[in-house]
Amino acid sequence: MPPARPVSQAPDPRVDRVVFLLAWAAFASSAALRVCDPMLPALAREFSTTVGQAALVVTATGLAYGLLQLAFGPLGDHYGKLKVVTAACLASTLGALACAMSPSLDVLALARALNGATTAALIPLSLAWIGDAVAMERRQATLARFMSGQILGLVSGQAVAGFFVDHVGWRWAFVLLAGVYLLVGLLLLGALRGHHDAVAHAPRIPGRYRLVLRQGHARFILAMIFLEALFTFGIMTFIPAFLHDRFGISLFHAGLIVAGVGVGGLGYTLLAQRWVRALGQRRLARLGGVLLGLAFLTLSQGSAWGLALAACLVLGLGFYQLHNTLQTLATQMAPQARGTALSLFAFCFFLGHAAGAALGAQVVDRWGAQWLFLGAALVLPLAGLVLARDIKARRRAAPAPSA
Repeated sequence: MPPARPVSQAPDPRVDRVVFLLAWAAFASSAALRVCDPMLPALAREFSTTVGQAALVVTATGLAYGLLQLAFGPLGDHYGKLKVVTAACLASTLGALACAMSPSLDVLALARALNGATTAALIPLSLAWIGDAVAMERRQATLARFMSGQILGLVSGQAVAGFFVDHVGWRWAFVLLAGVYLLVGLLLLGALRGHHDAVAHAPRIPGRYRLVLRQGHARFILAMIFLEALFTFGIMTFIPAFLHDRFGISLFHAGLIVAGVGVGGLGYTLLAQRWVRALGQRRLARLGGVLLGLAFLTLSQGSAWGLALAACLVLGLGFYQLHNTLQTLATQMAPQARGTALSLFAFCFFLGHAAGAALGAQVVDRWGAQWLFLGAALVLPLAGLVLARDIKARRRAAPAPSA
């Protein structure tokens, strides 16, 4: 298998432009995952059904998004990551328009599954492309800039959809998404001219996954991202209801407090280059775990919703410190099959998120969300410490550069 294309050692304006476009693709992908959440009552009214049955559109999106992660990585390795991202962006335009024109709930669920399937390529293959195009010493800061689009999509997806539901109609939210997909896809199509993507011609799909999974460090990183998702995004599912019950605030108010996670994450991405330069990967991982522990401890013991807001801000800062470090390490899991490795990374995160929500529901029903938050407060600092020690051990074991 030929080695990956050499990365540039100095900033390249063409690479920065592509990263900017990929951040917008990540924005659309993240927003698409959350856009239906505030629509459920409106969908139930329009299609004469219950909110629970209308939630089929959310399930269809999540299943398609999660499963297709495993297909797009090898496709990106074989045909070129940027080419597949561009094609997926343009295909997502059709999926979003199909959602806007759906005449029934079943058709909308199918259209959402199509949209989830195509948009699944955008984030993991963008991460892999950045791994190919950006030198390691600049990669973590570049990945943080890319993540700003993803965070904005997560934060604004529900708010924008809620605005359309209240003032224009839910279908127009999908028209807006289609416009973003189309514009980004066309701009990426222009960026492809004269661009030579890193392509790996062998082995076939099963061989690519074996190439990643037979490496002990890759398995360690995949286990860490599963654990991180399980104890962060999986448990965050229960924060709004906990705040609503504990402090007697509205669910809208609780949702605004949880949006502080995204604000904290943006705070990290804006200063990521300074964080990385000042602390390095090892201290970032350790600090991220500690901040996550403090945030969940405060959530479990806080006596006012203002403390919960502060905890969510700290939670976002700590999560993206830890997550950005894991992302950067994941880009080095298997450089010969980087697209496959990053898709597997995204799949494990999605799996951890789903497992955390499922297991967390059992804890909440039996003992309450407080105990769930306390568990996260214990586990996440340990996870940051384990990751920091692994980084230190691998650096000691790395061969010294030749004179």
